[in-house]
Amino acid sequence: MNTEQDISTLSDWLITEARFVTDGVTLVEQLGNRLTDLGVPVWRLRVAQRFANPLLSAWGVIWRPNQPVNEYVISQAQMTTDTWIGSPFQYVTERRKSLRKNLQDLKTGIEHHVYYELAGEGGTDFFCLPLEYSDGSAQGMSVVTDSNEGFSERDIAIMTSLRNPLALVMEPLAVRRSLSSLLKTYLGSGPASSVVSGAIHQGDVTRMNAVIMAVDMRDFSKKSKEWPEEKLLNCLGGYFEIIVGSVHDNQGDILKFIGDGVLAVFPITDALTHEQQAQNALHAASSARSRLAKWNENNPDMTLDFGMGLHIGEVTYGNVGSSARLDFTVIGDAVNLASRIEGYTKKLQKPVLCSAEFANSSKSTATSLGKFPIRGADRKVELFAPE
Repeated sequence: MNTEQDISTLSDWLITEARFVTDGVTLVEQLGNRLTDLGVPVWRLRVAQRFANPLLSAWGVIWRPNQPVNEYVISQAQMTTDTWIGSPFQYVTERRKSLRKNLQDLKTGIEHHVYYELAGEGGTDFFCLPLEYSDGSAQGMSVVTDSNEGFSERDIAIMTSLRNPLALVMEPLAVRRSLSSLLKTYLGSGPASSVVSGAIHQGDVTRMNAVIMAVDMRDFSKKSKEWPEEKLLNCLGGYFEIIVGSVHDNQGDILKFIGDGVLAVFPITDALTHEQQAQNALHAASSARSRLAKWNENNPDMTLDFGMGLHIGEVTYGNVGSSARLDFTVIGDAVNLASRIEGYTKKLQKPVLCSAEFANSSKSTATSLGKFPIRGADRKVELFAPE
């Protein structure tokens, strides 16, 4: 075998064909296959990238021959645990040096747990390589073999040669993935996808039917005056986790936080009908109330409550604002009505209220509480308390 020729062939592929691959999973899969074709005994290939994201720390891809490719994400919280601390990826990204570990001769109890786990699965030799990006950051790639002979010097030379060309190809993929993740964090999944697809200009709007959920914390103004700032922020964090988790678990999308208020939508599509999304919104409401009860049980000094208004109708969805500042949101009478309905939850002492349109669409049991004047509406609106 001609090692230099193999290295040249692999590098040429990376800077020509591979740079047109649009996702990390496909790229890592193709890289694993090419390394195997060159005779490198790859048993497990992993490429990991840091996120520019306040909630998520990193994402990565794990490839094994003849197995489904595994893509994963790591939260910021995990970066303070031994998942990261003392790991080979911490070593190579901080020191920017390669790392090799013989998995057949590990000393008991003093190595990072990942080595023992890989050895327990049959790994014999471990090699980790930093990938340095133009922004000054360092990412990582690791390769494990289960060959009794471990990696040869030729194998190490081929893998070491990947340091620059693989970084060149992975960097734009990582940037796009980080951008998409960051947009989802601040805009929600639906708006983020629209922005990434090119809806970035003022007036780029569409109309759609959706279930609208408006949520507001009870007595937030009082808490703001009476509670220390740290306690108030912890309370807000718990409250938002309750609402966001419940909405995301039930096919909904968080559009924005407005102080202590939350605006969410459950878009109606060909795959998700009016009835399905109305039912999903009810499941989200039920889940939120259950999570609220658990929070209050575990935090007796920070008890919470909230009201929720549900409506269904047509909304305008997209970029609104000025030439200097845009906001991706939904507007329209349906949004206003959902907010006004939520405003009655405290007056009528009901945690969740909905409109007749929503009650009819959900086809669930709901009790009429009568008709009430709604600011901005030309008629009284019948409100229902769903079970």
